[in-house]
Amino acid sequence: MQGGYHLNSNKPEDPYLIPLKLTWDAATVETVSVSFPEPKKEKYAFSEKPLSVFTGDFAITSTVKPKTAGFTVLTGKLRYQACNHNACLPPKTIDVKVPADFR
Repeated sequence: MQGGYHLNSNKPEDPYLIPLKLTWDAATVETVSVSFPEPKKEKYAFSEKPLSVFTGDFAITSTVKPKTAGFTVLTGKLRYQACNHNACLPPKTIDVKVPADFR
């Protein structure tokens, strides 16, 4: 994560903040779980109360069940909203591609 920025956690404190979300293409896998690290509670100038955020490097883990055996490239979407100490940027969704071998 770029210095000075954080991401809203998967369970942000305020309803107007966009949660971090990872989804996989249901055509290739069934998503069993998506796990996020424990978020930090941090206070920022634009919020009256501490917010639930991810800062620095962190990992998201996911368990999936393949629809077919063999090699595939999992495709998914990561939706997030990055913020600094003063304001939040517009939400973004990026493509995620992970090679996987289900034998």
